[in-house]
Amino acid sequence: MNLAEIESQLANKIAILASNEDPAHDYLHFKRVVQIAKKIALQEKAKMEVVLPAAWLHDFVIIPKNDSRRKQASKLSAEAALLFLREINYPEIYFSEIAHAIEAHSFSANIEAKTIEAQIVQDADRLDGLGAIGLARCFATAGLMRRAFYAENDPFCVSRPVDDSRFTIDHFYAKLFKTADTLKTKAGRDEGAKRVVIMKRYLTDLATEV
Repeated sequence: MNLAEIESQLANKIAILASNEDPAHDYLHFKRVVQIAKKIALQEKAKMEVVLPAAWLHDFVIIPKNDSRRKQASKLSAEAALLFLREINYPEIYFSEIAHAIEAHSFSANIEAKTIEAQIVQDADRLDGLGAIGLARCFATAGLMRRAFYAENDPFCVSRPVDDSRFTIDHFYAKLFKTADTLKTKAGRDEGAKRVVIMKRYLTDLATEV
């Protein structure tokens, strides 16, 4: 099995499927997740045969965040991914591990990542929601959902409940900072800490403008 040739097929498939209407889940999102996953996999000596397809196909079925089926997205992605991998004659010996890695990557699904490969894919996807790129993705999603940037009277949730269904900045407190605490691998945690600093610095800068 030539992984370079396989990756080319995976990338081409995602280039067709990825939506240009959602910048937070476009082709470049997949590409970044794969790059991060590869880097961590090499450090952790994980099975690239599992990490590579799982990273490329982790959001094979994209369901909007405000859709009632959102928690099922990773399971649907895993099922569809295996069908595609079977079509390209990918070795089925890796299928169960790939499916688990895809299912467990999702924050919404709340599935424990039981293998190092699943932990790597989960970390890679969550890291793309943090840092400078995480900021961009967060506001891109806010635009699609027609959500306000911040609450006028209390932008940083000092004396009110967090409500990220209405305010974008609230999403930092509701999910993004908590996501950094869920990273499993050492490389993931180290990178996550750096990206959280960027986001907190942004909030500090924002406070001077609003």
